[in-house]
Amino acid sequence: MSKKALIVWGGWDGHQPEQVAEIFKGILEEENFNVEVSNSLDSYADTEKLKAFDLIIPHWTMGQIKNRSALNISEAIVSGVGLAGLHGGMCDSFRNNVDWQFITGGNWVAHPGNDGIEYMVNIKHSSSPLLEGISDFKVVSEQYYLHVDPAVEVLATTRFPVFEGPHSTNKAVDMPVVWTKRWGAGRVFYCSLGHQADIVAMPKVTEIMRRGFLWAAEGKTLYSELGAKLSEGNVRSYTGMGDSPD
Repeated sequence: MSKKALIVWGGWDGHQPEQVAEIFKGILEEENFNVEVSNSLDSYADTEKLKAFDLIIPHWTMGQIKNRSALNISEAIVSGVGLAGLHGGMCDSFRNNVDWQFITGGNWVAHPGNDGIEYMVNIKHSSSPLLEGISDFKVVSEQYYLHVDPAVEVLATTRFPVFEGPHSTNKAVDMPVVWTKRWGAGRVFYCSLGHQADIVAMPKVTEIMRRGFLWAAEGKTLYSELGAKLSEGNVRSYTGMGDSPD
């Protein structure tokens, strides 16, 4: 049976969300996914419908999400649905919602020098084989500085500073570019690359996203028993979330 994916695109047009969504759709259809594409945040209003997908791909920058919708997404991921995305379409989606930031594992705070910065993406040799065989590569784009959940497993990094600024008086840091994390029974995958569609279409970036989509979508099958157990619990009444305004 084919896996099912939901792509929700929108928000700031500078990230070319519709074009990037089409690239994502093509990647998934090549892997025999049934793909639903939406340009409305109302797609997050029905928890049971979200739970029927294997994978949710957000590509929405600088938007406003209702707290109930963020909790619906959380509940779906807890049950085993995967979440995967890139750049501001996932980790600069909803600046007003800390629940979303907790789920995704990080939040954008700066891109020193803006677009057009040349920097290296360094593949990290970790316990995950997800990026095995992909070599370090250069990108000319925005270099994302993020605030990152220490629970994530980092699969690729970039060295700051490249562009001088107030952050440069700190020591050099290796900022995560690609990471994975868990949310209940669900798998979460993020890549900070992808300012516009041409970057997403770079062969190595496309391959990173393809692997991330497949990895995240596998979680529902692999952890079905855990997902069912967690879904039967008090997910809706989890007190660690829910403080974000509606």
